[in-house]
Amino acid sequence: MTIGARVLKTGIAVALALWIGELVGLGSPMIAAIAAIFTIQPSIYRSWMQVLEQVQSNVLGAIIAITAVWLVGNTPILVGLVCIGVILLCIRLKTEETIALTLVTVVVIMEAQGQGWMVALDRLAAILTGMVSAFAVNVAIAPPRHRNRFLKQVEEVQSMLSRLLRTVVSNELKENVFRKEQHELRNKLRKLDEFYELFAEERVWRKNSRQKRVRLLVVYKGMLTSLERGYALIEAVEDHYWAVSTGKAWNRLIDRQIETLCGYHEQLLWKWAGKMKPGASAAAPPPEASILLTELIGENTEKDLNARARLLVITSAVYTYEERLRRLDKLMEQWLQRQYDLELPQED
Repeated sequence: MTIGARVLKTGIAVALALWIGELVGLGSPMIAAIAAIFTIQPSIYRSWMQVLEQVQSNVLGAIIAITAVWLVGNTPILVGLVCIGVILLCIRLKTEETIALTLVTVVVIMEAQGQGWMVALDRLAAILTGMVSAFAVNVAIAPPRHRNRFLKQVEEVQSMLSRLLRTVVSNELKENVFRKEQHELRNKLRKLDEFYELFAEERVWRKNSRQKRVRLLVVYKGMLTSLERGYALIEAVEDHYWAVSTGKAWNRLIDRQIETLCGYHEQLLWKWAGKMKPGASAAAPPPEASILLTELIGENTEKDLNARARLLVITSAVYTYEERLRRLDKLMEQWLQRQYDLELPQED
């Protein structure tokens, strides 16, 4: 078991919130630690947005709590009713993620009103201290590097995708092994989509860097889409290939086409990682292969319209996967050529 950066930063943020709370003389530094736990996020941008939303919701919740105590008191039933109202208000403001900490604010302030206004303000200050401490830790200590995580995950997903694609037609894997691998691949694709969203959320302030990053995001989106189309091909083959009887020529061609696409996808990632020799290009499949697949469908299913429809679904999935790989190849080539041009010495 490994300790991730977010786990470590949560512990540091709690310790920092407690230390600052004791240093400035807060009456309830433990509340600052609770606030720090709720504020830690997987990206700096999300952490900043969380702070803004938490400040807005908690200040509003504090005002509601103080007003409620002043008008009607702080009996247990009233505290519960105020909490219900605050939840509805947070949903109305579309700040659902702040509900938990806002309720903590409401409860501790309403409970503290019996001890005086200064105690209530002290607890609000403790909550704000915890949020600021968590944000400072998230920025200063091991800031998230979503780009590296995304690329590493892309390589892992492509390797698993290639393994499943190469065996889905030949049916070499045991059924339980294939299902387990397919389930894991689906989960990794979802996680990869989350990594992409985290990377896309990061903010770049310089104009040149911002433009460069936008172009990079287009390439990364192409990587993600290509993997998703590859997974769609697995599902198409699994759902339709074994439901019809096909000729040996079509079987050999579809198997060869999938093998070629897997190799093409793998070489594209090699090219992006700089592992291929200068001037070498990824081996794209010949365009006529997909056309030949369509022609052979008619020869195998002259009278069976249902079988023809199933094979057309598989052929369409093959073509879509191939088209996304060719598109990704073009995007990579444009990016790498632009980087090469920027590195050339400028003539006087």
